[in-house]
Amino acid sequence: MKFIKYDDVGSFGADTLEILSENEVQNNLPIGFIFNERGNDTSNWLLTSIKDETGSVMLTAACTPPFNIVMYETRNKPNNEALKLLSAELHAMGFVPPGVLAEQGLARRFAEMYTINNRYHRHMSMNIMRLNKVNMINESLGYCRLLSKDDLYFAPYWERSFGEECQIEIYDIPAYVKQITARIDLNKQYVWIDGHPVSQTYNARNTQNGAGISGVYTPPQYRGKGYASSVVAKLSQTLLDRGSKFCFLFADSENPISCGIYRKLGFYDLCVFDELKFTELNTNTYEQ
Repeated sequence: MKFIKYDDVGSFGADTLEILSENEVQNNLPIGFIFNERGNDTSNWLLTSIKDETGSVMLTAACTPPFNIVMYETRNKPNNEALKLLSAELHAMGFVPPGVLAEQGLARRFAEMYTINNRYHRHMSMNIMRLNKVNMINESLGYCRLLSKDDLYFAPYWERSFGEECQIEIYDIPAYVKQITARIDLNKQYVWIDGHPVSQTYNARNTQNGAGISGVYTPPQYRGKGYASSVVAKLSQTLLDRGSKFCFLFADSENPISCGIYRKLGFYDLCVFDELKFTELNTNTYEQ
């Protein structure tokens, strides 16, 4: 087997995009790296693959610091030899990702190989879900509209609260303003209005055929009234009407309420991803 490190997303995509696209929703993150719709600086990205003796890609791994390394075994076929080689090459390079995000079994096998004399813990488990057609629901009172720059008085604070609840990286308010303004300019973010703003969501990364949904947030005082269902249904239908063949999202596996909402709308589970965080400790155990 051979470890390949790519210098740019173009060469990485030339080798891996066709394989990643065989499971397009599962691989929406590395596919998003290849397309790089936001035009991010890729100079410090780690883009790699492991090829067998025939030149076929067996394992794909990519990391966009400071985020986790994301990986995929071709056709979800376990390949421990490829994982061992990747782990050895990362150690040889001195490249230390904060954790791994991948299909549950793959994430755990890699963590066990990579964290020799170390320790890792599960930060989160997420269902990757897909929707092909929006189910009919009883909409909540109110209506859906695009977010506008007039909404920046509340939207960045909702975004930060969403990050806190989901235990993801938190930024300062000016950073949220910048992110949200970019979505507003691209008509990607929507809000549900019932006299005033009560719930929101936005179109995140896209793949060749699918549209990602993220940032579903309803402030606690407005929950239990179906606002989240209504705004996600509207955005999903809008994305399908624009030409996407399906929508997809990540949902907290341990939150039956949100997963239940999405399933009622027509989303169904594809696989479970584990986000495992690495910790520099002198042990090699997995903490539940």
